[in-house]
Parts: sequence; C-alpha cells; structure tokens
Amino acid sequence: MKVENGNTVSVHYRGTLDDGMEFDNSYDREMPLEFQVGEGRVIGGFDSALLGMQVGEVKNVTIEPDNAYGPIDEQAVATVPRTQFPEEMEFAVGGVVQAQNETGTFRGVISSFTDEEAVIDFNHPLAGKTLNFEIELVDIQE
Repeated sequence: MKVENGNTVSVHYRGTLDDGMEFDNSYDREMPLEFQVGEGRVIGGFDSALLGMQVGEVKNVTIEPDNAYGPIDEQAVATVPRTQFPEEMEFAVGGVVQAQNETGTFRGVISSFTDEEAVIDFNHPLAGKTLNFEIELVDIQE
C-alpha cells in the first residue's frame, strides 16, 4: 500500500536547517506524528513528500520556504512603543512576547529595542528558511 491523499499516516521525522541545526525531531519524543494526508495539518511540502511512500520507507526531502512557512513578511514586523508593555517587563533580543487582536493570540520575538520602542517580529520562526526532513513512514490507515 502506498500513501494517497486522505490516508491517515504515522511518521517519524527529523527536521534540520541548511546549516545542520535540528529544529524538530519526533524520535526524541518517542512518538510518531499522526495526521491525515491532504488535510492541511502539516506544511504543504511535508504533506506532498509522503505521497507514494510505503510503510518502512525513509525519504530525505528539502522543502523551500514557499512550501513550508512562507517567505519573511516585512509587514509582520512591527515597531511598538514600550508603553504598550507591562512596566516591569524585561526586554532582551530574542525574547518572546504575546500579542492579541480580533483573531486571537499570537507570539512575536523581540528583534531590537530602545528606551522608547521595541521591534517585534511576528513571522513564524521558520519563515524564509529552507527545511530538510528525514521522514520515515511508520503506518498507513485508509
């Protein structure tokens, strides 16, 4: 049996960036990821890489940003007055902040700050990056 759209699959995977840095690894959690192929629960390039695989097969794929988390969106970087943050908040480059709008809560990363303002990047941390995956198909369900 080969993976087709609509199948529920279990996979183990190891994700790295081009510099070799590992950003995720299901083996470390000792639990494969289970999802329905084509449902949109995982990034498009990962989903399509599974098509045609058989149980036990291991595949290495490279996924460009357009099929992963997209390019970096400059409009997702905002300069925010520090008065918008709690007075006791400590600022550090790389620090994570939460924001809220009408669609819900989301997180951003402080990319720089002054005494008056902070620049917050709300892009996904893997936006603009090429992702490399080693994928092992553990199981297929129809």
